[in-house]
This record gives sequence, C-alpha cells and structure tokens, in this order.
Amino acid sequence: MGGFITGLDWSVLGWIHENLSCQFLDILMPMITALGNGAFFWIVAGAVLFLQRKHRRQGLALLLALGACALLGNLLLKPLVARPRPCIQNPNIPLLIPVPHGYSFPSGHAMTSAAGAAVLRRTNSPFQRAAVPLALLIAFSRLYLYVHFPSDVLCGLILGAGIGCLFLRQWPGRQLSA
Repeated sequence: MGGFITGLDWSVLGWIHENLSCQFLDILMPMITALGNGAFFWIVAGAVLFLQRKHRRQGLALLLALGACALLGNLLLKPLVARPRPCIQNPNIPLLIPVPHGYSFPSGHAMTSAAGAAVLRRTNSPFQRAAVPLALLIAFSRLYLYVHFPSDVLCGLILGAGIGCLFLRQWPGRQLSA
C-alpha cells in the first residue's frame, strides 16, 4: 500500500482508538462484528429469502454473491496482497476479540456485509431496512476492534456492493421458478 494511504489508515485508526473508545462500545462492537463472522447473518437472511417464493431470486442472488465474496476476497485478494492486520503490526493496542486469522486486505466482514445490503435493500422483506445500517456497523466494528485498516474496509464495502448488485442483476424482472 502506498505511503499516503498507509499514513491515513494509521491516523484514522489512532483517532478512533483515542476518541471513540468507551465501555459501551467495547461491549457492543464485539457483538456487532460477530454477526459478520463467517457471513452468518447474511447467509441466514439469504436462506430465509430463498425459502420464500416471492423472494427466491434475491435469496439466491445473496447466497451466490456471498460465495463470490469468499472466493474473491479470501482465496484471491487476501493472499495476493498479503497485508498484515493492524493488530499484528501494532500489538500495543489491547484487543477485545481474538486475533483473526489471515490477512487484512480486503475486509471480508465489510465485503459480505455490503453484498448482503446491496441485495437486501431491493427486497420487500423484514431485512430491507436493517441491511445498510447493519452492514455499516459491522464494517465500522472492524476498525473499532483494530483488526482492519480503513482502506481494507472501504475496498471491502465497494467490492461487496458491486458483487451484490452484479448477482442481483443476473435475473432482472424475473422470478426463479420454485
């Protein structure tokens, strides 16, 4: 990563740690991030939608988008970029969660959350209103918990939203048959 972006990443993480750390968020952020572990919330939402005939298309799009995020993010980009996590590079900040495995770029939590939000905002389901705020909270939790850089999260959000939109558009105007 370039020097300017790296410096900005460290500055933003430092600002979050110095200005936003508090007991309430220390309790809340690990719970929020847990919703994104293994894309759990988004997989459940996709499965629930897929089981409903009127939302089958969106459920399938969401599940396929999550698979594409895993392939692109975890199997291709993370090993290719091989960026160490901030908590590895600066172990002086006490973590509120165990150190995640693997590399930092892009944020898989942000990527799958953005893909989920991109698909779910197009549904008339109980998930629709919560999708974008939840995706942003999960993405922010990765910064608060000091396990990703802001550029990891931003790129994850952009890639995930693009993948979600791409898979949702695979079946424009048609419902999949039961």
